[in-house]
Amino acid sequence: MTLPFGRRLVRGWRAWALGAVLLLGLGAAADRSAAVWLQKSTAEAFQEAQDLPSAPDVSVRGFPVLTQMASGTLDRIDVKADHIPGQGVRPVPVTRLDARLDHVTRSSDSGAAHADSARATAFLSYADLGTALGVDIGPGRDGRVAARATLPLVGEATASARIVVASGNSLAFRDVHVGGDLPDRLKDVVSGALDREIPLDGIPGGLRLTRLTTTSEGLSAELSGKDVTFRPDDRA
Repeated sequence: MTLPFGRRLVRGWRAWALGAVLLLGLGAAADRSAAVWLQKSTAEAFQEAQDLPSAPDVSVRGFPVLTQMASGTLDRIDVKADHIPGQGVRPVPVTRLDARLDHVTRSSDSGAAHADSARATAFLSYADLGTALGVDIGPGRDGRVAARATLPLVGEATASARIVVASGNSLAFRDVHVGGDLPDRLKDVVSGALDREIPLDGIPGGLRLTRLTTTSEGLSAELSGKDVTFRPDDRA
């Protein structure tokens, strides 16, 4: 037989459990709302800073978000952006950027954010590279890229080159091999179109280019940084 005190105790436990569930539910809803607001505002700021045609996909990691906001430090923010425009005479846009920012705090400058560390992968399509160089670019053999151009009175000329990391967040075409039976001066024209450095000025400032690899559709660029400060008008 259940004693009256026992029944009251059981009812008390049930009420406490129900209240705890309701509080947890309200807390989770409030935390989710804070995360949505934070992700939206971060996406809008990134879109404005990088002059994007559309807002990026931003995810704030970790739970609870409200506690992170109260502490002034977010554990991690992931950003996925498409079609970041380049700058300069022959700009090379970043086709796609996947970035991870760790331990993000608001800088003393209200328009800036500071990350203890950041790393990103930027994808550059061969089509965009070819537009910047004025030649057709595609995948080559052994990790090289292949180039093709049409020369007046001569016809099609082909070449291949290695892609390397150059100074100042730039990529460069090196070890250029021009194919075909062309006069030396025309070979110089073809190799000269490739043998130069191209700055990646579409990426956020503070990230440094560390590695380049070729794929079937373009170049994959790995970037990283420590103690990185992102400002609205900051680019690499």
